[in-house]
Amino acid sequence: MFDILFQPAPDGQLYIQWLITGLGWTLLLAFFGWWIAFALGVVVGVGRTLPSRLLSSLARTYVELFRNVPLLVQMFLWYFVMPEIVPQALGDAIKQMPPPWGAFWPALLCLSLYTSARVAEQVKAGIEALPRGQIEASSALGMTTFKTYRYVIVPQALRLIIPSLTSEVMGIYKNTSVALTIGLLELTAQARAISEATFQTFAAFTAATVIYLLLALLAYQIMATIDRKLTIPGMRSATQRKKFSFFKRAGAQA
Repeated sequence: MFDILFQPAPDGQLYIQWLITGLGWTLLLAFFGWWIAFALGVVVGVGRTLPSRLLSSLARTYVELFRNVPLLVQMFLWYFVMPEIVPQALGDAIKQMPPPWGAFWPALLCLSLYTSARVAEQVKAGIEALPRGQIEASSALGMTTFKTYRYVIVPQALRLIIPSLTSEVMGIYKNTSVALTIGLLELTAQARAISEATFQTFAAFTAATVIYLLLALLAYQIMATIDRKLTIPGMRSATQRKKFSFFKRAGAQA
């Protein structure tokens, strides 16, 4: 069944090379998209918890805008609409970018902003999970708001939310598949191209599915390792005790 992947394609390459090329674009898009999203997400997430109502309102607007508009709609907006509303010289330069870069940059921007809004909510939750007394103690020691967040709050919050960030890391790899709608030949697009060229739909998309699964498992293992290395001492045991007490009560009620 999978023999078709090792047969020559019309361009002289093997079909499996099409998948490998698509995998390369998927990894490139997800890798850079994640780090941009993480940096923006930390800034916006911190902004949501600041005492300034203006900054917190702007951060909330950012999150609500990019998190609640469907990813596919955002992809179309960045690819089709943005070149029309920016200054004409810039719009013409964007339209004249050679493929695949003409599709790669809008896809990267779209994924980065969409994922950053989700990361911002995780950062906000991590900050709010910390004891309020830490901010008060930092203020009593004469630390400014910036230094309090920089040296006390954000480092702890980021370590707390590593498990929840795992799903976002895994999600951005899957969301790269939306880029096929604007012509980027990433993994899913290449699988579809193989299906159309050979009519072996099951083999093409099964191979792509296996690759996505391996990427997700790899991302999970990396994030789990980071979590074990950076877990705040005592925090894991407290969480485990809370879970144990919950299941103990549930068992008693049953």
